[in-house]
Amino acid sequence: MTSEEVKTFQNTVWEYYHEHGRHDLPWCQPEADGQIDPYKVLVSEFMLQQTQVSRVIPKFENFIRQFPTIQALAVAPLAQILKAWSGLGYNRRAKFLWQTAGILACEFQGRLPDNLSELGRLPGIGPNTAGAVLVYSYNKPIVFIETNIRTVFIHHFFADKQQVHDKEIADLIAQTLPDNPRQWYWALMDYGTYLKSTVGNLNKLSKHYTKQSRFVGSQRQIRGQILRLLSDGPHNITEVKKVIPDERLAQILQDLLNEGLIDISGDYYRLAGV
Repeated sequence: MTSEEVKTFQNTVWEYYHEHGRHDLPWCQPEADGQIDPYKVLVSEFMLQQTQVSRVIPKFENFIRQFPTIQALAVAPLAQILKAWSGLGYNRRAKFLWQTAGILACEFQGRLPDNLSELGRLPGIGPNTAGAVLVYSYNKPIVFIETNIRTVFIHHFFADKQQVHDKEIADLIAQTLPDNPRQWYWALMDYGTYLKSTVGNLNKLSKHYTKQSRFVGSQRQIRGQILRLLSDGPHNITEVKKVIPDERLAQILQDLLNEGLIDISGDYYRLAGV
């Protein structure tokens, strides 16, 4: 890209962000010392995976009230974390976050690492999540991609192309990254959200696009129903079947046991870590 093309693109994104950006998101607010809290960034990134911002905000605020620090999260029972997470779905994220907090408390004195290699070894943190955490926590100029960012670059540079590879997008992200990466990525995210609402799902043009399965009637829905039921206390299989009469129930219960999200004692299922 020429310097003029870079400037034109940046101006478009900045203009939208300054006029219409979401400047009040709770995980973007500085602390009393003017710094962004890396722990709040970490929690928000786990919650925002495949979940809309509007659903995350109240859950995030309640979660931070219950577990205000990495240390507080690390010592809490898993069952308490799962209860606080209820309604967000993809509950393995809650367990990964809890495991990550335990590692950070034990091995990093409750601090978030400031490099990709150490972050990438933590449970539930892939390359793009690690990049986002470092950018938003420490304002590091790292390239990462998620659906809103992908939407922006496909719209501006690949609208007539099929099977766009993330490597092509990453190259353009690197070329257009300004001096303030944290705010720039906030701007890209908000602009991408706007584009999704106006031009549709451009991620279909991505080589990496996978359509999310229907939620109603899915195993994901049943998993959530089981965890919500057990958050009220232990239940035996007869009681669970009465509430969730689905032929897939036995297998889903076994999956949850295998993943360590629930336990069984005698005939009674309960949330793990009760």
